[in-house]
Amino acid sequence: MKEQITSFKKYIIIFWAIIASGIIGLIIFFYGISVGWMGYMPTLEELENPPNSFASEVYSEDGVLLRKFFFRNRSNVDFNSISPSTVEALVATEDARFFDHSGIDLIGLVRVVKGVVTGNDNAGGGSTLSQQLAKMLFPREKFDHKWQLVIRKFREWVIAVKLERNFTKEEIISMYLNKYDFLNLAVGIKSASRIYFSTTPDKLSFEQSAMLVGMAKNSALYNPLRRPKMVKERRNVVLSQMYKYDFINTTTKDSLQKLPLGLKYQKEDFKEGVGTYFTEYLRTIMQHKKPERKNYASWQDQKFKEDLNEWNKNPLFGWCHKNRKMDGSPYNLYRDGLKIHATLNSKMQKYAEEAVKHHLSKNLQPAFFKNLKHYQHPPFSNDLTPKERERILNMSIRQSERYRVLRSKGKKFEDILTIFDKPVDMSVFTWKGDVDTIMSPLDSIKYDMSFLRSAMMTYDSRSGHIKAYVGGPNYRHFMYDMVKDGKRQVGSTVKPFLYTLAMQNGLTPCTKALNIEYTFTLPDGSTWTPQNAGSERYGENVTLKWGLANSVNNISAWIMRQYNPGGMKEVMKKMGITSRIDAVPSMFLGTTEISIYEMVGAFGCFSNKGIFTKPIFVTSIEDKNGNIVADFEPFRDEAISKNTAYLMINLLQGVINRGTGSRLRWNKEYGQFTAAMAGKTGTTQNHSDGWFMGVTPELVTGIWTGANLRSIHFDNIRMGQGANLALPIYGFYMHKVYDDPTLGYTQDTQFEKPAGFNINIDCDQDVEKEIEEQTNTVIEDESTDFF
Repeated sequence: MKEQITSFKKYIIIFWAIIASGIIGLIIFFYGISVGWMGYMPTLEELENPPNSFASEVYSEDGVLLRKFFFRNRSNVDFNSISPSTVEALVATEDARFFDHSGIDLIGLVRVVKGVVTGNDNAGGGSTLSQQLAKMLFPREKFDHKWQLVIRKFREWVIAVKLERNFTKEEIISMYLNKYDFLNLAVGIKSASRIYFSTTPDKLSFEQSAMLVGMAKNSALYNPLRRPKMVKERRNVVLSQMYKYDFINTTTKDSLQKLPLGLKYQKEDFKEGVGTYFTEYLRTIMQHKKPERKNYASWQDQKFKEDLNEWNKNPLFGWCHKNRKMDGSPYNLYRDGLKIHATLNSKMQKYAEEAVKHHLSKNLQPAFFKNLKHYQHPPFSNDLTPKERERILNMSIRQSERYRVLRSKGKKFEDILTIFDKPVDMSVFTWKGDVDTIMSPLDSIKYDMSFLRSAMMTYDSRSGHIKAYVGGPNYRHFMYDMVKDGKRQVGSTVKPFLYTLAMQNGLTPCTKALNIEYTFTLPDGSTWTPQNAGSERYGENVTLKWGLANSVNNISAWIMRQYNPGGMKEVMKKMGITSRIDAVPSMFLGTTEISIYEMVGAFGCFSNKGIFTKPIFVTSIEDKNGNIVADFEPFRDEAISKNTAYLMINLLQGVINRGTGSRLRWNKEYGQFTAAMAGKTGTTQNHSDGWFMGVTPELVTGIWTGANLRSIHFDNIRMGQGANLALPIYGFYMHKVYDDPTLGYTQDTQFEKPAGFNINIDCDQDVEKEIEEQTNTVIEDESTDFF
């Protein structure tokens, strides 16, 4: 008997030894996992700051999301900004006991084991939300053995428990929803809300929340764009789960399950949307590295100088490389979740884009296509030689993607020319939408050349904030940015700089000059005499106001003779023109190539009482945690005196009231403004470029219209002048601006006269009636005449 008792105790000891060994083994096992003995285990710091990549976002001044920059389209959103229905749907479907467990759901595990034993496939999963988050934050590696997969599963348990210890339940839910990839470039609940339903996470309805949560089972399978019927069925399962756990009642469940998906899909495409040229320029300059001459072509000396100046003086230029995060690394626009507050106003931007599209598609392009029928080799003008046409086409071929691909395959240029002459299937741009057609690549190049382009920019001359920025007619098809990157001859829009020189040296709008031809003797001994297109009031003494209003070259020549080209150049530089300027007598005809951006900033001196305020793109930048890491203020400098600025405003008002810009007063389609307006039209040689600069007490707008090449243009000045190419866009645009009361701009605002101003500017009253009778037939004399 004693031996039996001893034997029994022995078995008891062995039993408890085995149990203790198992417990100790489990403790050692999980401890080994937690400290990384059995593979990678994230540290506490990594759990608190998981390796997420967040998209940077650009917002307009009125809070509209303009664009995201990303490798993965993820944006962070906190728990309070997520609709309660989304949280309820997620918990009801993925982890009903989420608020009761500490990362591992033992009841769920028992249910899974029971399902495996009984063969019940509908028993459900055992992974908690915390475990699923652990899997997303630290994805599984590839495994050679199943045992490694088992180890990984236990590691996820440990990570889940660590997450529960270091984060609140609300933080875990927001981390989960911010991390999940909902497909179609929708990473995270914020992107998914916008892309699938054009809304924000806090405004998601029950059925919208149910669809997105339903996708979380397998977004590749439950793709609403490819399998809407399957996704609807899955959404209804989620709604049933919400009913099961008392988040909705029977009536709500039944009514919601009958609804369609109700998608409002917005494709995430940087080539579409509002402000595409603007946001692309931001992307480029913020990532720009410090300019080095070796990285520029031999003919880009001026470009290098301008970029280097921007690097030294513009804090936004190269911002990502100039600034460092807390860890000492530079900012990454695609990963760091920056929030960029831009100056652009989304409504004004929309109105600007609509105005450009309207005038080009409805008026100019149809007329230009008719004009091309008069050319022997459209779209090129008849004055081009065969060699010039061949050179232009060959250069365009070499700049194409098709040429690059063929060259990479070893094709010779002669063979490529043959290929470019063979018709192929392609899609081409039209103002009514892209059209599939059959066309040779060479003909498609000529076709693209046949489209007129237009670009414009508006800024507030007091704050320096750019309000609208249209780099071209359609970013997808015409990606070149003519506002900042493009430079064209400015025609007579340069004349106000010459008149500014005159005003600051004591002349006034009422100063008179003899309207005759004036001849200049050039350094080489030759002579040059600028010409006028018309002979109105030839031989008379006329005021400078009349001369600028009608853009008479004779009067500009008279002013240039009083001073010199160097003086005009100095004025232009002081007013913000950074492009190269050749100080020659013909400069008042606008032969200098200048960007719209520069011209708008310079004209801002007139409305801003002589102060040059450099246009800026961004007011501030926040990091992903909402901390402001950069503020921006424009460069300001007194370029001209207040009196000179006001005299110039008076001169430029004459252009609108009685001169080449008078269409804004009388035209029934885009004119009839009563507002205080100043401005200047411009037309270059062969009417290749049409310009209009518009100035109100608050806003300055510059507009250019022309073809991609200067050799492509209208064959007559009636259609090719700035008053026809560019000015109407300003009219269409400003009507929309004034008609929108939310913008705060009215036609009652007047230009402010400087204190103590006592110069007589009330002249030309004797010729007003005569000019008013001629307004319907005004043809401006602004074409450049080279010597």
